[in-house]
Amino acid sequence: MKQALNGKRVAILAAAGFEESELSVPRAALQKEGVEVHIVTPDGKGIRAWAETEWGDTYEADKALADVNESDYHALVLPGGLFNPDELRTNDEALSFVKAFFQAGKPVAAICHAPWILINAGVVEGRRMTSVPSVAQDLLNAGAEWVDEPVVVDSGLVTSRTPKDLDAFNAKLLEELQEGRHSGQHA
Repeated sequence: MKQALNGKRVAILAAAGFEESELSVPRAALQKEGVEVHIVTPDGKGIRAWAETEWGDTYEADKALADVNESDYHALVLPGGLFNPDELRTNDEALSFVKAFFQAGKPVAAICHAPWILINAGVVEGRRMTSVPSVAQDLLNAGAEWVDEPVVVDSGLVTSRTPKDLDAFNAKLLEELQEGRHSGQHA
């Protein structure tokens, strides 16, 4: 797969309080396959991780949200955690960035609480998805079909529940990245 993914670029959009493994593990899996990965933050500054029960490491940003657009990347990853998606779902610039990936038919991968961002971006209606169980009702209210499975793929949208699903999440993310654009996506 490595050769097929060389030259691909993926953005990981995050703010402080992201679940550490949900950023570090997908980033490592992508980089192992030769993918260039950029951590994009609202202000271009470093962000501190949440590591399950306490604050984790600080991750340096590669880019500020204002300096990137969807055309710079082949896919988007949205880590969860509680604080991170709660901040991003009220950030109009972040929501526009996310929505642009759907409009372009590019793969988007969201785990844990990250579907909150997708709900506010208006891109979940009619989609089959999963998430951490506490977000299930929010997805149902927004018109998604929620299922309790380790990973769900719906026209280029990859969703998973928690860090324990990261192996399945990463496998499907890499598969969707290799497939590229999906014409069946809607925004």
